[in-house]
Amino acid sequence: MADDPENPDQVEEEFSVWKKNTPFLYDLLISHPLEWPSLTVHWVPLSPVPCTADPTFGVHKLVLGTHTSGGATDFLMIAEALLPTLEAESNIAGRNEEPVIPKVEITQKMRVDGEVNRARCMLQRPTIIAAKTSGTEIFLFDYAKQAENQQDEFDPELRLRGHDKEGYGLSWSPFKEGYLLSGSQDHKICLWDVSAAPQDKVLDAMHVYEAHESVVEDVSWHLKNENIFGSAGDDCQLMIWDMRTNQTENRVKAHEREINYLSFNPYNEWVLATASSDSTVALFDTRKLTAPLHVLSSHTGEVFQVEWDPNHETVLASSGDDRRLMVWDLNRIGEEQLEIELDAEDGPPELLFSHGGHKAKISDFSWNKNEPWVISSVAEDNTLQVWQMAESIYREDDDWQAPDE
Repeated sequence: MADDPENPDQVEEEFSVWKKNTPFLYDLLISHPLEWPSLTVHWVPLSPVPCTADPTFGVHKLVLGTHTSGGATDFLMIAEALLPTLEAESNIAGRNEEPVIPKVEITQKMRVDGEVNRARCMLQRPTIIAAKTSGTEIFLFDYAKQAENQQDEFDPELRLRGHDKEGYGLSWSPFKEGYLLSGSQDHKICLWDVSAAPQDKVLDAMHVYEAHESVVEDVSWHLKNENIFGSAGDDCQLMIWDMRTNQTENRVKAHEREINYLSFNPYNEWVLATASSDSTVALFDTRKLTAPLHVLSSHTGEVFQVEWDPNHETVLASSGDDRRLMVWDLNRIGEEQLEIELDAEDGPPELLFSHGGHKAKISDFSWNKNEPWVISSVAEDNTLQVWQMAESIYREDDDWQAPDE
């Protein structure tokens, strides 16, 4: 594992071992170099469009940003990822003389004032993107409109005001169209309804929630109850809020160090996960927050993100400072491990997969809802990777027969 992230020789050695093993570990792997590192990646929540050159491939859209540290103009970007469908896999011999191969291409750039910390699409209107930058305002872009205008000027559809400092926490409501939550370094949580009438393209927060005593690292809407959202921060507090009262419904010191991210399970209304600088991911039942249900502790550095798989109830992924993106399956907790297979060295049985393709801290990742088991990830090494672990890894072992020698 990445015990010493500062040792470049070790990083290179681990990377070369990973690269050598990629044919056995992945069914899909695209590594796309970026001119500037992106702190954010997000699949646009739209169904893929068949590729014109080969309809057995689908075109998926991604949102990215630039992090130039003032070294150049910053942009919010749309990329297209060309991914094979099941039909393409069964047609591997191919009809085309020039076969289509999986790839990623940047197709649109929108000028932004400041580098993009995080960008997320509205679920109900996927062309609308909220972008948090190194400034205090949140900018709203409609990438379809921006493409029509084709101008080089910075011209967002809307500027959202309410924060005094920059931040990362950003979440669109899956139920209430236009409801956007944000958490920042000013200890505040702001809520906007972007469908409200702005004045000169500026909208003030409809409500500001103040209970955290330090940086609010993340905010997230509940995925089953439209009135509930959660927040987490550097005060080690996990808070559950109710919009009907605008008060915290529940709060707990969930970790001994900063909580960087939280994610509600899309299937089970009571379960959520938190990622912390204490190097763990904790699972909680919101009815009893006093102690975690389970703790996932294979990371060797701060954990910055955790996201549930939108397609599988018991699967989640986490990433952090140790350059690893780990995929977990809670169904496997407690499974026996065979000593002769040295399974124990690979971590606990619930650790399904550890993605080792990045050479630096992973900044963001996103599950693809339309293509099960496909994840996109970006890191400080200027790479965007789109990948899918081998089916033999996630399929139940009993169902899979090893090929004959």
